[in-house]
Amino acid sequence: MSFRDQIRKGSTEVLILTLLAERPMYGYEIAQQLEDRSNGYFETKEGLLYPTLHRMQQSGWLSSQWQTIEGRRRKYYALTPLGREILGEQAAEWNTFLEKLQAFLRAKDLWTE
Repeated sequence: MSFRDQIRKGSTEVLILTLLAERPMYGYEIAQQLEDRSNGYFETKEGLLYPTLHRMQQSGWLSSQWQTIEGRRRKYYALTPLGREILGEQAAEWNTFLEKLQAFLRAKDLWTE
């Protein structure tokens, strides 16, 4: 797995939680929103997305409900109160991580020598 893939995999949960904080969405819609909003950077394969959604649901972070809209049956995922709490915790941790990483990289010019 490439470095880029590892970073994207590590951020999948917080990205999904962030999207679902706006409104319930079905799996394909989540994948499309991730890709569209990141200009293709967060392209998510089904093999990562659906197991992550199921794991998050089993952990109580998400609820789901089947809906039929325009003749199509889709499973919509929504944040639970616990999911919203987890989003806050993960967002804070990601912000701290990014601040520390950026400070460290600014302090070291090893890649330009």
